[in-house]
Amino acid sequence: MQDNHNLDFDALCEDIFKLDDKIRSARVINNKGKLIAGGMRKGLTALEDVKKDEMLFMELSLRVRMRHEFDAEFGSVEFSLSYRGKIILISFPMDPNVLFVTTEREIDLNKIPFKILKLIKK
Repeated sequence: MQDNHNLDFDALCEDIFKLDDKIRSARVINNKGKLIAGGMRKGLTALEDVKKDEMLFMELSLRVRMRHEFDAEFGSVEFSLSYRGKIILISFPMDPNVLFVTTEREIDLNKIPFKILKLIKK
């Protein structure tokens, strides 16, 4: 896990939006499930309402923490992807936070998650 205490999360989210127009949101969530940086791409609205955002962020934070249970066997998680009916959800553990990115389904999954990893690790 990389040390990201000196990372500018708002700048990171802006850099992620520059990677592809099909990226809908880039957000950094703390370990309690609270939004600490980023948001939706300008001009787009979330598919879920704000109350559901809070539930989604708490669930995401918990799920990322639980994945550490298998680090010894499989190595640490670099990102997790959920290919849903309407969008793609990608989470990147950034201990103790989580980078949460949503995209349109047409995004290049062979490139974009790995480009985001490079941004996190630079």
